[in-house]
Amino acid sequence: MQHEQQERPAGVVGGGIMGCGIAQCLADAGRRVVVYEPDAGARESGPGRLRDGARLAGLLRRARRKPDEMVADVRWTDRWAELGTASFVIEAGPERVPVKEETFRLLEEHCAPDAVFASCTSAIPIGHLAARTRRPDRVLGMHFMNPAPLKEAVEVIVTDRTSEATLYEATGLLSAMGKKGLVVSDGPGFVSNRVLMLTVNEAATVLQQGTADAATVDAVFQDCLGHPMGPLQTADLIGLDTIVDTLDVLREFTGDDRFEPCALLTRLVREGKLGRKSGGRGLYER
Repeated sequence: MQHEQQERPAGVVGGGIMGCGIAQCLADAGRRVVVYEPDAGARESGPGRLRDGARLAGLLRRARRKPDEMVADVRWTDRWAELGTASFVIEAGPERVPVKEETFRLLEEHCAPDAVFASCTSAIPIGHLAARTRRPDRVLGMHFMNPAPLKEAVEVIVTDRTSEATLYEATGLLSAMGKKGLVVSDGPGFVSNRVLMLTVNEAATVLQQGTADAATVDAVFQDCLGHPMGPLQTADLIGLDTIVDTLDVLREFTGDDRFEPCALLTRLVREGKLGRKSGGRGLYER
């Protein structure tokens, strides 16, 4: 049965930074992959972006296969039906509740009855998304961090209805990718973003108030506390639009006003200064 599952392709919903990175991880593990991406530009650029990521992983000795081999095993599509034979689908679309709700409804409509659905949501409770399906026992969270191919662990989120078999399949898939699954229970933001997003928001507030510049804020975390990357660098890497969307989701599901994005974050997103994805303009270069 396990061999039969591995013979079927894996699916990824969303071909942005995270989706492309997850597809690369799957292809590097020897899986055929179908990436659903509705935007034509993202589909066209997808193979090139995946090849670039695979080359970088190779230079860092974090890849087992050649870039061309990985690219050849990934098919890009704008048709939900192409996910119909997938045994395992990882959703990595925008961090907006209505978008993800509709994604899970469509996955339920088009995918095989035995397929596992995993969400790479930053903060939306997995149980909320599982309720849009008729298979809540086959749904869990797999929160990859950016850049997915270079991270060694993945936050795995289980609900009170996620089956042991589903968790076994998920951790087995991660093991095939060379990654460790850290299993946590469901809740808004899980462990990582329940803590990280408050830190980023407060660090941006400190920057906004002029207590220190961006480099000094991050240096305190790196040089004094031993963090490999400071919260403002992390935010610029993730994308400030994703930070604000995640804070909004956390505020919605917790009712806690501490998650309201500070004025600086809101302004930068409004101005299109999103961090690395916008050419570096963000918290560091405003």
